[in-house]
Amino acid sequence: MKPSVWRGYILFITFFTVLFISGCATMKTGLYDMAISHECRRANLSAQKIEANGIPIAFLESNPDKGHPTVVMLHGFAASKENWIRFARHLTDQFHVVAIDLPGHGESVKDPGLDYDIDDQVGYLKPVLAQMNLQPFHLVGNSMGGAVSALYAARHPDQVKSLFLIDPAGIYAYESELVACLINNENPLLVEEKDDFDRLMDFAMEKQPFIPWPVKSVMAERMIARKELNKQIFADIRTNHDYYFKSELKQISAPTKIVWGREDRVINWKNASVFDRLIPNSEKIILDGIGHAPMIEAPEKTAGLFRAFVVSTTAMQAANE
Repeated sequence: MKPSVWRGYILFITFFTVLFISGCATMKTGLYDMAISHECRRANLSAQKIEANGIPIAFLESNPDKGHPTVVMLHGFAASKENWIRFARHLTDQFHVVAIDLPGHGESVKDPGLDYDIDDQVGYLKPVLAQMNLQPFHLVGNSMGGAVSALYAARHPDQVKSLFLIDPAGIYAYESELVACLINNENPLLVEEKDDFDRLMDFAMEKQPFIPWPVKSVMAERMIARKELNKQIFADIRTNHDYYFKSELKQISAPTKIVWGREDRVINWKNASVFDRLIPNSEKIILDGIGHAPMIEAPEKTAGLFRAFVVSTTAMQAANE
C-alpha cells in the first residue's frame, strides 16, 4: 500500500473511531436522560430550577396544586435528588413532594468557593424553602441530608411538621467500616475512576437495585467529573463538631422517626440509639438486611413507614389541638 494511501486509511480509521466514541457518549447520555425521565413520569415528578440568594438550585416536584401536604427530601453526600424517585413514587398520590439537589450536588450550584458543611447547607436551604413559599412541611433526610434535616428542624421548628431521618450523619459514637477505611487512607465514598463506582455501590448498599449499564456508566462519569469538589465537600462535612450537633438535636420539637439499615457500613446503625435519646419526641426502627440507603434498597417499605408515621403524627397533633 502506498504511503499516501496508508496515511489516508489511518486518518479515516481515527476519524471514525473518534466519531463512534463521541456517538456512544451521546447515546449513553441520551439513554440516561430517557431512563430518568421515565422514572420521573412514573413517580409524577417534574424537574424544576430556581435561584435563591444568587445560588442556582435544582429539584424534583410533584403537582403542588392538589392541596396535598408537602414533604421535602434531602439526599446524602455525593448523591442527588434522583435518589428519591422510587421512594417518592409511593407517596405522590397523597403528598406534594419536593426533592432538592443540595448545593455542590446534582444539578445545583457547584462552586469550590462555597463552604459545604452541615451548618452551611442549612443556611443555603432556608432561602430556597422560603422562595418556594411552602407551608409547614414534613422533612425527610438521608445520611448527610439527615444531618441537614435534623439541624434545620432544630433551628426552624415552626416550619417542620415532622422529621423522618434515614441513616442520618452527624453522630459517630459507634464506629463503622468507613472509619477503618479512612484510617487506611481509603474512601469508598469517593469515585475517581469507573471501578470505584461499583465499589461505592457495594459499600453503601446491602440490597442494590438493578441499574441499566448506560445509566450506571453516566452516573460514574459524572461522579468522576466532580471528584475534586466531592473531596472538598467531604472534608467540609468532617469539620462539624459532634458535641455542638448533639446539643442542637435536643432542641428538635417535631415528632421524629429514625430509620436505619442494620447492614449500614457508612454509619453504624447503633448510632440510632443516640439520636433517639437526644431528640425529645422520637422513635427508631432498625431494618434487617438493608444498608445505608433504605429509600433506594427498599423504597416501597420505607415509604410505607413514612406514610404510617405521618398518619399517626397527624392524628396525635389533631388530638392535642
